[in-house]
Amino acid sequence: MIRLVRAEWTKLLTTRVWLGLLLGACAMAGGFAALFTGFAGQTGNNGQSLPGVGTTAYEQAAFGVSARATVLLLILGIIGMTQEYRHRTATPTFLVSPHRGRVVVAKLIAYALAAVPIGLLVVATDVLVVEIYAGARGAAPSLSGDNLGVLAGAWAALVIYAVIGVGVGALLRNQVGAIVGALVYLFVVEGIVFRAIPAIAPVLKWLPGGALDAMTATLNDTDLLEPWQGGLLLLGYGVVAAVAGTLFAVRRDST
Repeated sequence: MIRLVRAEWTKLLTTRVWLGLLLGACAMAGGFAALFTGFAGQTGNNGQSLPGVGTTAYEQAAFGVSARATVLLLILGIIGMTQEYRHRTATPTFLVSPHRGRVVVAKLIAYALAAVPIGLLVVATDVLVVEIYAGARGAAPSLSGDNLGVLAGAWAALVIYAVIGVGVGALLRNQVGAIVGALVYLFVVEGIVFRAIPAIAPVLKWLPGGALDAMTATLNDTDLLEPWQGGLLLLGYGVVAAVAGTLFAVRRDST
């Protein structure tokens, strides 16, 4: 298993995909943090106002924006699995290690471990931007208490979404289809449908997006689970995706 995990890391590091997604995730976290801090305390045309710098709501929401980069960690996991089918290397990979389940498990472990430092860099970028920008506005947030919990939740979510990505890739196999399907689900199904239709809005807290909001911080006026409950729920989705992906990869033809 250790050799298989090392092989997956070698495959990951021999391409520039991980670097592009890492830079993109850091840019996304830092950009959203800068925008949120820049507009903090202002009131929009719809009458809604953002919490001002120095308030608890601002600090937690500003640190929570790093979790928005989970979409790129999800894509990283999808690419890590589907590239075997896209580049037709699945067959030789499974010939080298006939136990397909071990190959998929190795990918899950490899990308989960790879997401650990990537997630830390993304969260660190968010913290750096917020501390400098909010500090320039006179109220740098503290890195303790609930703020630290939000950062830990964002980091954990980044790692879990990478695992979910591997599972989704194993289920769908088609790289473009898996990425497009994941984006449609995140930004249309969860982002629009469940938030816009009151009759089904309560279901959102049981979905991955609702679990993510519970783990970090959100300004959406919706009913959410407790942070630890959201963490367990999102971890459950990761386990389900991993198990389902492994079973499908084992039973289906790799050609």
